[in-house]
This record gives sequence, C-alpha cells and structure tokens, in this order.
Amino acid sequence: MTKRAIPLIAIVLLAALLFMAGCTTQPSVTGENATPTVADISLLVYSGAGLKKPMSEIGEAFTDKYGINIEYTFAGSGTLITQMELSRKGDAFIPGGTPDYRIAREKGLVGEPGYVAYHVPVIAVGKGNPHNITSVDDFARPGLKIALGGVNSTAIGRAGDKLFRAHGIHDAVEANVVLRAPTINEVVVAMNMGTADAALLTMDQINPEKMDMIGLPPEDSLALIVPIGATTFTTQPEAAQMFVEFVASEEGKAIFVKHGFPAYPDPAYAGIEP
Repeated sequence: MTKRAIPLIAIVLLAALLFMAGCTTQPSVTGENATPTVADISLLVYSGAGLKKPMSEIGEAFTDKYGINIEYTFAGSGTLITQMELSRKGDAFIPGGTPDYRIAREKGLVGEPGYVAYHVPVIAVGKGNPHNITSVDDFARPGLKIALGGVNSTAIGRAGDKLFRAHGIHDAVEANVVLRAPTINEVVVAMNMGTADAALLTMDQINPEKMDMIGLPPEDSLALIVPIGATTFTTQPEAAQMFVEFVASEEGKAIFVKHGFPAYPDPAYAGIEP
C-alpha cells in the first residue's frame, strides 16, 4: 500500500462513521409538526378573584408535579365570562359558584365541570360588632354603610341581591350601599379599612383581627359550590383536563381547606346542589 493511499482510506472510513452516526440520530422536528414537550406547555386559567389564594398555591403545586406552567387571570366571574367570549383563548374556568359556570356553559364556553369546595357567604361586621348587627335585615337600617359585590360581576353580589329581594328590603339596603365592588377583594379592603360597617363576604375572606363573622340561618343560606372545567376552545385539552382533575382531587381540595373553604362534598351542605 502506498503512502498516498493511506490518507485516502482514512478519509473514506471517517465519512462512513459520520454517515452511520447520522443514521442513528433522530432528526429534529420544527414548525407545525413539532410535538411540544411538557416544558413548552402553559395553561391560561380564568379564576374568580375570591379564589386567588388557594388557586395560586394549586398552580405552584401543579407545576411542581407535572412541569406545566399555569398563568391566571383573576377577576369577577362576569368579567371573566366576557373575556372568554371575546378572546376564545384560555384553557380552564373556575368561578366562585355554579350559577356563573352555568352561564358560561350556556354560552358554549366550557364543558362538564368538576366540583371542588363551598363558597360560604356570611355577614361581616367590624370587630366587636359596634352596630349590633344580627341579620341581613339590619342591612336596611338607616345610616349603616354597606359594602357588597357587584350584582353583574360577582357570585356573592348576585346571591345577596336575591336574598335582599326575598326579605323585601332590597331598596332600603341599596340606599345604604357605599360600595358595589367588581370583585370580592375590594369589599374585604373596605371592611379592613373600616369604611363600611357591614358586608356580605365568604368565610374564607374574614380577617379575624378586623372583623367578626355572623352566620346566615339555613333558610337564608347562600352557599355556593365552586366548579371547575376546561374551556371548549382550549388548544391543549389533555393538559387542561389534567389541571381540572388536579384541582378537584383530594390534593387540590386540601389546599382549599387550608385557605378556609369546606371541601366538596360536605354533609353540612348536603342541601346545596350544583
């Protein structure tokens, strides 16, 4: 073998090795045919503002467990439904109660729900109850300052409006309203700052340092079941359903309980139906 032939043979062998290596390497796929990895998936969840604390923690737990990122839009349920209807984007919806979920479903925005916890409205009064408020009928007492959630934007605002009408005190209560808030969070702020004498809040929102809580009698119960479901327009239905099932799982419900919500189902609220 000549000295000139040796380099030529080496080149041929190197080319063959490179060709074989190329055959064992999977080609990268880009563009529309690419399959996203878990790390690429991000879900957009529409959540009632009053659920922010448990849902934020649930989002972190879900990401830690599955590696799927969760982004939230927190607002009043009415606002969220409008956003979903206009944008047709997002993956899951969890409002403060089933009435709002029913509205979204009638609009074709969401599918079959799972049930997570109970949103239990109570009367919130200043610490020590300086105005001696004992029932919702006292909300009609002249001179009181009442803070309520918006009728068209919050589940509790809508439920309270119905209750006041049933008691025949709607107009008198409305005359005392100093705040109709787009979310329940603003009502909490008003009670914490003392700019309102009483409000309808949910038990998970009561600040024991600033407020006392008065339960509503069974005949006035405004308890709502918190539902969650995937949107009908999600582009990631499997991941969206994973999140829905996680929120409605025992692990998800335990986080709600940690933040003051009774978990669904609960015999104490057996009369409350979705």
